[in-house]
Amino acid sequence: MEFRVISLPIFKAASSGVDKNFDFSTNGILGKFDMYFSSIVPPDRDSFLPRDFLFYDEEKQGMVWWWALTDDMDNGGYEVIEFDGGYYLTYAYKDGDEEVNKKLYEEALKYIEGSEIFELDIRPNHYAMGHIITPAEIIKVQGWAQMETFIPIKLKNK
Repeated sequence: MEFRVISLPIFKAASSGVDKNFDFSTNGILGKFDMYFSSIVPPDRDSFLPRDFLFYDEEKQGMVWWWALTDDMDNGGYEVIEFDGGYYLTYAYKDGDEEVNKKLYEEALKYIEGSEIFELDIRPNHYAMGHIITPAEIIKVQGWAQMETFIPIKLKNK
């Protein structure tokens, strides 16, 4: 598998907060957060960037969803966090295919472990994250989405 290595910039984000119930229903923490950020239409200059990131917070033992804010976006009353950016190894798979995701995740970890230049960079607010990369209009027509996983890495200290 060929992996991409990208850099995410420092940004401020609205945060869903931790959801230990993994509740994406309209009454759940994640469902309400999805409704909040899905109603935001970024200006053209910002619409090409991934803006939402979903991850499992290992410290707090629950799912968290972030929406990267611009200076003119409303945080919807949600807590605003500061993300310190960093390098990420990424791969994509069909959303919902957890068997393929698990296989790719294990391959990615093996690749990082064997790398002479990268190592994992997991720490508070810096975990593996996911983002749907398929445009909503395409999802509607084809009936499925592609998920991109971001695994935090850093350069090894030599």
